[in-house]
Amino acid sequence: MTSLADLPAVERLPYDIARIRRDFPILKREVSSGARLVYLDNAATSQRPVQVLAEITRFYRDHNANIHRGVHTLSVEATELYEQARAKVARFIGAADPREIIFTHNTTESINLVAHGWARKHLQPGDEVVISEIEHHSNIVPWQMLRDERGITLKYIPMLPDGTLDLDAARSIITDRTRLVSITAMSNALGTIVPLDVIVARARAVGALVLVDGAQSVPHMPVDVQTLGSLGVDFLAFSGHKMLAPFGIGILWGRLPVLESMDPFMGGGDMILTVSMERSTWADVPAKFEAGTPNVGDAIALGAAVDYLSALGMDAVRRHEREITDYALRRLADVPGVTIFGVPDAERRGGVISFELDGVHPHDIGQVLDTKGVAIRTGHHCAQPVMLALNVPATARASFYIYNTTDEVDALASGLEEVGRFFGVRK
Repeated sequence: MTSLADLPAVERLPYDIARIRRDFPILKREVSSGARLVYLDNAATSQRPVQVLAEITRFYRDHNANIHRGVHTLSVEATELYEQARAKVARFIGAADPREIIFTHNTTESINLVAHGWARKHLQPGDEVVISEIEHHSNIVPWQMLRDERGITLKYIPMLPDGTLDLDAARSIITDRTRLVSITAMSNALGTIVPLDVIVARARAVGALVLVDGAQSVPHMPVDVQTLGSLGVDFLAFSGHKMLAPFGIGILWGRLPVLESMDPFMGGGDMILTVSMERSTWADVPAKFEAGTPNVGDAIALGAAVDYLSALGMDAVRRHEREITDYALRRLADVPGVTIFGVPDAERRGGVISFELDGVHPHDIGQVLDTKGVAIRTGHHCAQPVMLALNVPATARASFYIYNTTDEVDALASGLEEVGRFFGVRK
């Protein structure tokens, strides 16, 4: 297996927004209305640069074969590329060992892997799992299912009116019965950046393990699992498709001793050591959790996406998004009828802004904006508890990434002003 030491350091490039945008052909297209695309739905999925698209084509053109099974040239090449991608991801998040990187299909599967492989094995009736009110459904539903199946107690840290978590309540909610705290690093609905150090310290004080949903944080800011591990984090889950990679490839990082204590999620080929008609034994981590033929091509393309982001530098990515978000918060605040949900400053939120326009349903906002080429998200964003806490049925959501510009924020604001005029919204 390729080690981290075998990989060269990635040269950092200047953050040149015009050059970056040239790498994304889709940003040049016109939508059905004939308007130039302004893509502001990055919290749902990012676009892919030509470097990633080329890597997908290269694999299927030059190296297509199943991995870990063959001694012929193509299989050996595909296996090496797949394991190189694992090592790249490990280096990107600071993992000490590539074996700590488990390839899944998405963040949802990564969380479910922990629920099935660790929690189902170790939790007993009455044991507590603590989540929060700002979680994505993928970090709520698996624990509700486990609660109903195993009789565990599921508790949540409430959201305050400004979209942050009630940290005072967290200290009493996380108790000596808490075995796992599963918490997002950044809200997909509001952009709230969670102070993990406070919550993890409380979890560690009672001996609980910690799972972090990094779907919105890993693509947008520096993440170092060595630092998270020092805090007391045991698992980190995230998705490739939100960080320039294709759909269908996700990641679970876990501390190696914890991963080794877990049961497999699925049974089948490639995750076994021995099989007889009487019993089977399991392969070592990470193979134990990667049953069947994996998503080889997209894992390799994820490696190319990691290369791209590493070349930009995640500090630069975070700085750019903070500047765009700060500009957007100020620009949208001047649009008549707009109410922005969540913390009022860009320091405590990621590049996500949820808002409403007085008297206009979010879906109508989205449809009118689409005629101007502006693509945003409308709905509950797989975060219905957040909508219930805000007392709204849905919100409109603009979310930013490495290629977005202030001109695109202006297009959003101008489009919202036109929506307001069309629906008769006044100051």
